[in-house]
Amino acid sequence: MPKHSCFEAKTISAITKSSWWQAISVYFEKRVAVLFLLGFSAGLPILLVFGTLSFWLREAGVDRALIGFASWAGLAYGFKWVWAPMVDRFSLPVLSNLLGRRRSWLLLSQLLIMAAIAGIAFTDPLEHLGLFVAFAVIVAFASATQDIVIDAYRIESAPEKYQAAMSASYLTGYRLAMIAAGAGALTLAALFADGAQGYHRSAWTLSYLVMMCLMLIGVITCLFCHEPDVDLRKSNAEQLEIQSNLIANGMIPVFARVIAWAQISIFMPFADFFLRYRWQALLILALVATYRISDIVMGIMANPFYVDMQFTKEQIAAVTKVFGVIMTLVGAGFGGILIHKFGTMKILFLGALLSAATNLTFALLAMTKVDEVLYQGQLTLFSAEPWEFIVTNFHLLIAVISLDNLSGGIAISAFITYLSSLTNRTFSATQYALFSSVMTLLPKFIAGFSGQFVNKFGYVHFFIATAAIGIPVLILILLINRYVTLQQATTTPNQETSGSEVTSELK
Repeated sequence: MPKHSCFEAKTISAITKSSWWQAISVYFEKRVAVLFLLGFSAGLPILLVFGTLSFWLREAGVDRALIGFASWAGLAYGFKWVWAPMVDRFSLPVLSNLLGRRRSWLLLSQLLIMAAIAGIAFTDPLEHLGLFVAFAVIVAFASATQDIVIDAYRIESAPEKYQAAMSASYLTGYRLAMIAAGAGALTLAALFADGAQGYHRSAWTLSYLVMMCLMLIGVITCLFCHEPDVDLRKSNAEQLEIQSNLIANGMIPVFARVIAWAQISIFMPFADFFLRYRWQALLILALVATYRISDIVMGIMANPFYVDMQFTKEQIAAVTKVFGVIMTLVGAGFGGILIHKFGTMKILFLGALLSAATNLTFALLAMTKVDEVLYQGQLTLFSAEPWEFIVTNFHLLIAVISLDNLSGGIAISAFITYLSSLTNRTFSATQYALFSSVMTLLPKFIAGFSGQFVNKFGYVHFFIATAAIGIPVLILILLINRYVTLQQATTTPNQETSGSEVTSELK
């Protein structure tokens, strides 16, 4: 086997260092920083209608089964593809002239989120649970609309080589917002209760009003960020041509305009995807529908689990909402670097494997009791006096949350990058909304029954089951890697990854 010369060795080392630096340097782009702030705006509402809301309801004494059903408020995220074509193509009167098409929709959705959060804050769930959930549905609807716009903005603002970094930056802001909406909301609720134990609705009211004010970060970012430049002349010309042909065949002009708009805005985005991938589109959609199923189904019962394990608000805030989110940020950033270095498909597989496996650690935690001592021993360092230490189930909670969030950060970063590579920039909002809707629809529907499953079988079997349903995801990734080639749209010149690169990543 030939040996490298000293010069060759130095050259290889320099190339390796350069490639790693290139993977890291993209995080200093201005566009990446904007996505950080928009990620914060996107991440704040979701916990306010899921985890934090379920904690509020459980502390108020609402049954676990009802909490599970209440989580269906989030199904709005799964149906956002229905109104995504309107967001993608329709310009809002007045606002679009002032801000542009994307930013006008973004501002409108943010203002609606703030109003609905205030509605939740001032509604008593014990007396008006239906109205309480209705406001949660509005938050989810407006938040899903905001997601449509931000996803399109991210895809349209930069070529694919920046997408992994922008996804990681978006996730960083997203997860920091989850610290605010999770640990922040819980801490504020405890603070406003003046240290008193038990349920205090007024404390939760004030906490949610603070969360509403934090949405101003997104509003300010929307007002000062740039409008992405997307050339729609070709699709607009096609729409006018269809409209002219329909009028020429005797159709009333108003109806002709509506049908032409529907064909370009609704039919074409979906047709474009299926025409590019044909039967392989079914494999892709199956993966999209199940990739995060382990995390989402488990996540609905996470906060009720912590309450039932008798961890305090302070412990949950410190570990699951702060430390855990920090580990997610580390995972997302590390995932972005790994994707740039090794490619999307390998890290997509790694993230799915880790996400399913770490759910088993929750089953281990569920086998413990409050303040149970799991291990006690001594440690001697450098001939010093022995140091006695104990390991309780709280320390196990720290380890479990660390592993789960680290793997989740890697998985989400890879998944967002993969979804972005599938879209046509002409239909970015609608196509990405389709993918992200499919991503959450099945898991959140199944998650609605999670409370009943726990009531009947217990937490241990629940966490094992959520790990097991992640196995088909691994099989789908292997099948897609073998049989699916990334098909570039002719209208996406900024996307640079070739199909051969994608299909060869795991080979």
